[in-house]
Amino acid sequence: MQTKNLNEYTLMVKQHTTKAWPISILTFLALLSASANSYAKSVSINVFAIPSLPIVELMATTSNELAKQQITTFYQQGLPVHATLYLTDYPQEAQNEIKQVVERIVKKHQPFEIKANGFSVSASNWAFIDLEKSYQLQRLADEVTLKLEPLRDHQAPVPSWVKHYPNKLVAFERYGSPNVFQNFQPHLTLLANEQNPALAAFNKVMQAEPPQAQGEIIGIGIGISDQFGQQKQVIAKYFFDTK
Repeated sequence: MQTKNLNEYTLMVKQHTTKAWPISILTFLALLSASANSYAKSVSINVFAIPSLPIVELMATTSNELAKQQITTFYQQGLPVHATLYLTDYPQEAQNEIKQVVERIVKKHQPFEIKANGFSVSASNWAFIDLEKSYQLQRLADEVTLKLEPLRDHQAPVPSWVKHYPNKLVAFERYGSPNVFQNFQPHLTLLANEQNPALAAFNKVMQAEPPQAQGEIIGIGIGISDQFGQQKQVIAKYFFDTK
């Protein structure tokens, strides 16, 4: 009698487990899908300063020299020349409001001078043309950051590399970007994670004869960015009043 009861109990448990298992899987997949959909609603958007033609021409010239070393820059890939003002993640639905905020900012400014001066390569082989710091560019970046920060995705994860730099971590936690305010370093990105060893020799040449150009910041653009902060899609451009 006990054996019969035990067999019946075992059968009941197996039947229950068989029915419950697919339900558990479906529940897990539903939660995973919901989480993925929530994450997918965030988009990386770069609000950037638009440089004038002399700065763009310097990027073109430097890119042509790199091409001789079989190194292809972002410029040669057709991506726009830009100086990032504020790059962070936003909910998809924030795009129209971002445009409105940027358009209002642009109406308050006029073109101002900027100088490209120098070439630098990071430890991870990102290459840049450096922009000299200026009060006007810093002020513009600060204003953009303060106006747009409330619209950002406040649940965006902290990039792993940022955790190694306390000052950048504080900036990211507050503003969603590690490179704002005192961490703002204006530049024009040529390359990211370049694998060609010829870059090291090219860097030595550039240090001996740094690339230079005098130009202006003439407006602000908004772009949906890739993993390198480059604009895979420019969604708006606004130009300063020249009066």
